[in-house]
Amino acid sequence: MKAEAFEVMKNRRAIRKFKAEQITDEELNAVLEAGTYAPTGAGTQAVQIVAVQSPEYRDRVAALNAAVMGKDMDPYYGAPTIVLIFETEDGFTHGFDGPSVACNIVNAAYAAGLGSCWIHRCKQMFEMEEGKALLKEWGLPETLIGSCSVALGYADCEHPAAKPRKEGYIVRV
Repeated sequence: MKAEAFEVMKNRRAIRKFKAEQITDEELNAVLEAGTYAPTGAGTQAVQIVAVQSPEYRDRVAALNAAVMGKDMDPYYGAPTIVLIFETEDGFTHGFDGPSVACNIVNAAYAAGLGSCWIHRCKQMFEMEEGKALLKEWGLPETLIGSCSVALGYADCEHPAAKPRKEGYIVRV
């Protein structure tokens, strides 16, 4: 195994405190490109990635996610960029392709020196009328299926240590 790739997988952690400073276009482009190389069922690439950097849209997306949670908080921990991952109707491995893309994105973010955190509730967000209205504003079909999202930015905290791997995690037969 290539040592650098293995180190990224072992050392990437969820970051839950971000600086307000926006990431560079170069960093964002690299992370998004990595997402496009994630494995998808039969190579269909039945995924749509949306990078949200506009403060107005970022706050609207965060408010939608908070509404699903029923909490008054920022579920994206202040990250200036939110990457939304949708699955399209024509995919046949729904529920798997989006998370595959998210894995590539969070690993690429760490490799690029960025912090990231995988955030759930995307499906519920874009089933809501407010979510469908956002898709329409962005010129995207309402038929997209929310999969997951990623908070992305510069960490404003110490890098978390890995928890010990649990006993019996791997079984060989």
